[in-house]
Amino acid sequence: MLNSPLPKYLTDKKNIVRLIMLTALFAVVFINIYAPFGLETIYELSDWEFLGISSIIILTGVLVVVISRVIMYHRSKRTQLLVWQYIIWVFAEVLAMAIFYTLFEKLFIQDSRFILDLLKISMKNTTLVLFLPYSVLWLYFSWQEKKQQLQRLAEETSMGVDTTKKMIPMYDEKGVLRFSVKVEHLLYLESADNYVNIYYIDKGKTARFTLRNSIKRLEALLKNAQVIRCHRSYMVNFEKVKILRKDRDELILELDGPSNIEIPVSKTYAQNVMETFTHYSLSH
Repeated sequence: MLNSPLPKYLTDKKNIVRLIMLTALFAVVFINIYAPFGLETIYELSDWEFLGISSIIILTGVLVVVISRVIMYHRSKRTQLLVWQYIIWVFAEVLAMAIFYTLFEKLFIQDSRFILDLLKISMKNTTLVLFLPYSVLWLYFSWQEKKQQLQRLAEETSMGVDTTKKMIPMYDEKGVLRFSVKVEHLLYLESADNYVNIYYIDKGKTARFTLRNSIKRLEALLKNAQVIRCHRSYMVNFEKVKILRKDRDELILELDGPSNIEIPVSKTYAQNVMETFTHYSLSH
């Protein structure tokens, strides 16, 4: 799970803006209602003074998140982020905001407490302030993504589109539809322990979607599609196979994709692959 690719909806520009705005709103409301930092009692601040100070803190904290998310957005465009990297990234955001709040208390409010004690309290409070909106928004973005996928699939079905030919649905181990891709965009599937990486073409580039399932289960589900097993760890979309070659004692499939993709063929599946390749060669 931690080594899985980070879902794209978490680095989507619109969702990043939503995350920043809703997190800031929640933090302002949370701090002013529950007053977790105790400023108004320690320094005898009025409600308006406390609102002003807390708003400054939140706006600065939001600036930290803005800078962080802009960096994350551009980083995700170059390389695929993993879930564990995202978790560390969020922890770094919490730490940066906690350090700012600690310095704010020490330098501007002149809190007499030991700086490490202030940092410890700040880490705890900042984590509480950010954890709920971050978690809720992650779940919401995930639900929204799945809902859109299901709506697209339902629309195609209602329009009389033959989804068995035009779209290939991918279900997880519980039988829930998690991903659907057009036949002409699908490249191959790769087994990764309890997950399967689905490689497909998106905007002219090779993209990946990770599904919790086994390649054996998917082989049974895709038996009526042109996606066949060629190796213990691989299944390929034969619509994308352009070359079958023998490299010493090994068969290799070259796929027609944005980059050079070579998939090995094991002896167990060699006969079926050869027959399928012959069939496609004669029918196309």
